[in-house]
Amino acid sequence: MKTLQIRDAQATLSSLVAAAEQGQPTLITRHGRPSAMIVPVDAGRRMYPIAVPSLAEYLLGMPHALKTERDTEPSRDVDL
Repeated sequence: MKTLQIRDAQATLSSLVAAAEQGQPTLITRHGRPSAMIVPVDAGRRMYPIAVPSLAEYLLGMPHALKTERDTEPSRDVDL
């Protein structure tokens, strides 16, 4: 894995992107400490999926309506 200071990474960003397309990750450091990494898209998608459906989208996409029974009885007596 290639390691570059942020100053050098800014100057050669297009070549770093081309290297990532070829499967070569690059670690970017700031003041000698790792701060970011340029990785191929496939590796990034494994860590951070691009399209994660929400529960609402999942339920709305069901082919049939959910059949649920609701208890209409009050759960406790209320004295106002």
